[in-house]
Amino acid sequence: MSALARYADFFASLTPADLDRLDTVFVENARFEDPFNAVTGLAGIRAVFEHMFANCAEARFEVLECVDDASASVGYIQWRFHFRLKRDRHPRQPVVGVSRVVLASDGRVREHVDYWDAAGGLYAQFPVVGGLMRWLRRRLEVPGSA
Repeated sequence: MSALARYADFFASLTPADLDRLDTVFVENARFEDPFNAVTGLAGIRAVFEHMFANCAEARFEVLECVDDASASVGYIQWRFHFRLKRDRHPRQPVVGVSRVVLASDGRVREHVDYWDAAGGLYAQFPVVGGLMRWLRRRLEVPGSA
């Protein structure tokens, strides 16, 4: 199993208890970035995931695809994030995204950058903001393209 596949497995089974072993997965000065956060170092990465678990119930990542070249240090993981906010009664619509992962020579993650549509994938699920996002999309899209 490749280092990226091992990381994808870790990512897919991530629980709050796993945050105590981030140093086995990420190098000390690893960079993590998503549409809301840009942090460097294990403490910052831990804070991002602690915040996710504190605000989301039933948070889990489903790995859809893992693409890597064994000879390269860069790979991509396509995932679906399932969650509900703690105040929600029912799960939200899952968010689909892709992570670009750069591996260090020892197989740990040096850089993890998430790419996903926060406006369409997340904001659109909230009443006021969602209405604004749908209106804006209708204004910007080419007629007949959607």
